[in-house]
Amino acid sequence: MPQPTVPQPGAVQGHDVSIALLKANDWAARAVREQMARHGVLMLNITSSAGSGKTLLLERTVAALKDEFRICVLEGDLETERDAERIRRHGVQAVQITTGTTCHLEAPMILQALERVDVSQLDLLIVENVGNLVCPAGYDLGEQSRVTLLAVTEGDDKPRKYPRMFLSTDLVVLSKADLLPHVPFSVDAAIADVHAVKATLPVQVVSAHTGEGMAPWLAWLRDQRANARAGTAAVQLPARATSAAPALPAVPLAH
Repeated sequence: MPQPTVPQPGAVQGHDVSIALLKANDWAARAVREQMARHGVLMLNITSSAGSGKTLLLERTVAALKDEFRICVLEGDLETERDAERIRRHGVQAVQITTGTTCHLEAPMILQALERVDVSQLDLLIVENVGNLVCPAGYDLGEQSRVTLLAVTEGDDKPRKYPRMFLSTDLVVLSKADLLPHVPFSVDAAIADVHAVKATLPVQVVSAHTGEGMAPWLAWLRDQRANARAGTAAVQLPARATSAAPALPAVPLAH
């Protein structure tokens, strides 16, 4: 960080530590990714704004696939176990990660949560990130694929306003499609905005409430799972940093 030309009395000059933090995160993300690859597990990172319908989509997803795949969900929120409890009601393991004041999940948190999970007994690990279109974009969690939800209630102009998230995403789901008749949202405009950021990014239109679009979504998941099992995940997210950190501080989980 540039130093002030004239030091001010009583001023504290902060130093940019973001690079060091990302190096540590990158080290942990590689450890997570290696663990998934070793057992042929598909790991997804589901991102979006708060209130986009991630948890309902996951409820419908685990209900549809739990007899086909061995599934675990890691739920990220600032407080409470509410979302994990919703997943557990479907007979699927869910581990809640509470971040306190942190607006995103980080790879060391995933590593700590995985201490409670037998990865060798899984086919699919889904991470529901903290609701936020900004900070989660910068943190690789070790996932094979990242999915971003954009609810039709949010407006169709978000991809170009939050490009980093959509650049790092492998699939966009336009969620809450059953509300399209009631909100000023253009699917065509949203898709155009997505492709202005990343021309090859696939987009699906889904309503977890009515079931519209669930079949293509589940088919995409099955394809990703087949790729992971073959050891050739369709999309490998690039690491956000390239140098490994020698050690990581523990990240406490509240639950």
